Amino acid sequence: MNITAFTGMMIRHEGLSLKPYKCTSGKLTIGFGRNLDDAGISKDEAALMLSNDVDAVVADLRELFGDFDDFAEDRQHALMSVRYNLGPDGFRGFEKMIEAVRLGAWDAAARELLDSKRTKQVGQRAWVESTMLKHPKET
Repeated sequence: MNITAFTGMMIRHEGLSLKPYKCTSGKLTIGFGRNLDDAGISKDEAALMLSNDVDAVVADLRELFGDFDDFAEDRQHALMSVRYNLGPDGFRGFEKMIEAVRLGAWDAAARELLDSKRTKQVGQRAWVESTMLKHPKET
């Protein structure tokens, strides 16, 4: 059995979509015809997606904050959590928080993080992130 030939045939037949769409049967589909409604994704696939997303988050924060790698780990993790949750554009909407981080004004950054609609949406998560910005654990 030639799996490589079959894979090539499926790529030609299905095409590639990097965003979910509804197939002709009305099923949510992605990639090379993966039926998400019926098949979903595996735990390994979810872990790979998370790993790729975390890599993108870190790269973005390093670009935004040149000294990101020098921040206390809790502060890095708090900013990563917010950036992961909001995406690059949503994160950049927190202009006052970003400016406070750049100035090293961590109490102000924490206040700005909490002073948002997002705090009502994510609840305790925002409070945890705020605490991590203000009072990072020693590493």
